[in-house]
Amino acid sequence: MNKKISAAVASAALVLGATSANAGIIIPAGEWTVDINGNVNAYATYASADDTASVGVAGGLAMVEDASGEDKDQGIGTGLLPAWLGVTATTRQNDLDVSWTISMQPNVSENNTMGDSGDIVAWRQAFLTFGDKSWGSIKMGKDIGIFAANAILNDMTLLGVGSAGGHSGGNFTNGHIGTGYIYPAWKGQITYTTPNFNGFTAKIGITNPNQGGDASVQSLYQDRYGVEAQLEYGFDAGKVWSSFASYDLTNNDSDVEPQAIDVGAAINFGNIGLVAYYYSTQGVGATFFNDGAFGSARSGVSSGGTERDGNGGYVQATYVIPSGTKLGVSYGRNTLDTETSDTAGSVLDYNEMWTVGAYHPLTKHLNLVAEYNSIESKDHGGAVAESDSLSLGAILFF
Repeated sequence: MNKKISAAVASAALVLGATSANAGIIIPAGEWTVDINGNVNAYATYASADDTASVGVAGGLAMVEDASGEDKDQGIGTGLLPAWLGVTATTRQNDLDVSWTISMQPNVSENNTMGDSGDIVAWRQAFLTFGDKSWGSIKMGKDIGIFAANAILNDMTLLGVGSAGGHSGGNFTNGHIGTGYIYPAWKGQITYTTPNFNGFTAKIGITNPNQGGDASVQSLYQDRYGVEAQLEYGFDAGKVWSSFASYDLTNNDSDVEPQAIDVGAAINFGNIGLVAYYYSTQGVGATFFNDGAFGSARSGVSSGGTERDGNGGYVQATYVIPSGTKLGVSYGRNTLDTETSDTAGSVLDYNEMWTVGAYHPLTKHLNLVAEYNSIESKDHGGAVAESDSLSLGAILFF
């Protein structure tokens, strides 16, 4: 892969909390070394709906006409990776590598009348780590979840937009979230990561059980901590991995245990990059862990308290041409099954998306991006909706 593109992807890994050899702005500060890093990105997106609002696809991500028949939308905003300002400080004390990280994610546009309400700012990271290469490391605090983190990190739309880019004012778009993988989310956690054993690493953590979309299970009736883990093998040409997540929720008389497992591979052959990813879930949902109240269109649990099965994944191929531009195509799909208490037309069947993108490193840190996305949504009642979007913009890492 082109070194400039590799640096950009590695920088994306850095701001997502992953280990990266690419540093930002380094400042020595006494016993500490401070790394200020992040990105700024902005995209102009034009979206078009192919179907009327009367189609009404339950849980669909494809855009439809509004009630007045408007079928076009456009906006300026951030992409899948929001604008980011992160600070990490590291030191070596008492034979331990010690660090802390805090980051914030401001939006680049708002729909507020004055455009300066300042309410679209996320705080995704606040964690500490300590450890040694001889026995591994421990992370405590808020960071990206373990399950499906590699799926989003290897998605080429991480440098772009993906789905849901037609409106301004949001803090990030979907990429292939909901059309290729489940969102890993940002979770309070205590995670242990092993040393690297000839390419093999493993991590396991207990996580804050913030997986309920239903207000009655978001902060109450959690029977135990969530558990997430990952096994990864890295080699010169890429890596393969598998991860899982397990939760236990109680809502009134319903006791559900959301479970998820995945497997993936990312391999590079010279200028060719290939990614394949697959996941299977029970009681999780089609976009986020328990996306919405029990019984809602994308939830992992029916209104009767029965766990819905789901699966999905994506495939991706990229090629870096002599100019350094990375050209890519990807296809992803998330599906959800119905249960006996479900009404067919009220539950999502699938969301799928094709993406064609071009990512050009104008400088070592600045990438120009052009993406086209085609989304199709279908529910179990047979309703189908399609929409298309085109995004043009840039992302700068530091």
